[in-house]
Amino acid sequence: MPAIDLNSDLGESYGAWRMGDDAAMLAVVSSANIACGFHAGDPSGIYKTVKAAADRGVVIGAHVSYPDRVGFGRRDMDVTSEELIADVIYQIGALKGLAAAAGTSVPYVKPHGALYNRIANDPRQGQAVIDAIKAIDPALVLMGLANAPILDLAAKAGLKVVAEAFADRAYTPKGELVSRREAGAMLHDAQEIADRMVQLARSGTLQAIDGSVINIEAQSICVHGDSPGAVTIAETIRERFEAEGIDVSSFTKAG
Repeated sequence: MPAIDLNSDLGESYGAWRMGDDAAMLAVVSSANIACGFHAGDPSGIYKTVKAAADRGVVIGAHVSYPDRVGFGRRDMDVTSEELIADVIYQIGALKGLAAAAGTSVPYVKPHGALYNRIANDPRQGQAVIDAIKAIDPALVLMGLANAPILDLAAKAGLKVVAEAFADRAYTPKGELVSRREAGAMLHDAQEIADRMVQLARSGTLQAIDGSVINIEAQSICVHGDSPGAVTIAETIRERFEAEGIDVSSFTKAG
């Protein structure tokens, strides 16, 4: 039976500001990327989501970001390597502490937003993130964009890596994500998205925004927790996978 991880970005509420439906999403996904306070999330809310994930048996990862709450971590920042290393170590350490208190652990790291997109092809900032992970816990797995150079860079540095695809995002013919600033960047039709993800899981291919077919080898699929209809999208993907005999399980359980 083919298997694939289904993940979502959670723990992003802040005070009275609610983002997504963590409880509902945790009933669907196998891995949860938990905000670490730099782009979203407050300690109380993050801890609540971590405990809920632990109760559900959902694996959690550190969703590290640029320090950009106002921009939700989606604004590019030309930070120094020293700053980025310290920021990433700080965020991972915070989540590791909350996870330990909740009786669980943090086996992987997934950069968020602009940082995720920047390090996909920027070797300097990519190396800073790698150095930070190795400094705090070299056993951590780095999750990154499928086919992006960051995965090779991290693997050569001795880190385990997991390639990720996005269920609710359109792709360019080069296999990159279509910018959120462009029309058609976000996908919303749950059935169409589920069809695409079955194709991805079975053949390692997707249709790009121009209609061409691209190769994307991924071990994890992300549904953005803050997207409209996110829970419905995730539920539809999982239901289709189960109907197609595709097992949904965290990549951490594959050895």
